Amino acid sequence: MRVTADRNCCIGAGQCVLTDPVVFDQDADGVVLVRVERPTGEAADRVGEAVGLCPSGALRIEHD
Repeated sequence: MRVTADRNCCIGAGQCVLTDPVVFDQDADGVVLVRVERPTGEAADRVGEAVGLCPSGALRIEHD
């Protein structure tokens, strides 16, 4: 799996960072940054949760 973020769509709510601060971060403007594009194990599970929590729909999971 691979996680991507549409930075133009992000509203900076930070739910992704609260869900997994290892995979996600925010820049100085609060816009999402994906730090780990291919998380595994429990991190992959948390990414799925973060995608569901994202209020703007900026996060996507692509399956290989």
